[in-house]
Amino acid sequence: PAVTVHPITGLITMAAGSLAGDGSAASTWTNTSIAATDMVCVNHQTGGTIGAYTVQVAPGAGTATWNIHNVTAGALDEAPVFRFTVIKSVSA
Repeated sequence: PAVTVHPITGLITMAAGSLAGDGSAASTWTNTSIAATDMVCVNHQTGGTIGAYTVQVAPGAGTATWNIHNVTAGALDEAPVFRFTVIKSVSA
């Protein structure tokens, strides 16, 4: 599902839904604060099983694609909350 959150730091709460064991889900994140050269840090804050997810973010101009992966062997049906920070950067 698509996410729209515009500040450079904040929380994103994912909708509860089953994610298969060792499965992934990609999502588009609209955020006008993100530039393609930025770094985006994401941590699992609360909700759901801490340590059960990894998140990768690929920033773009005003958007990012993020991929959430369930690292456990079993399916999870949770609504994890992720804290994010956009670190402004430029290519040298």
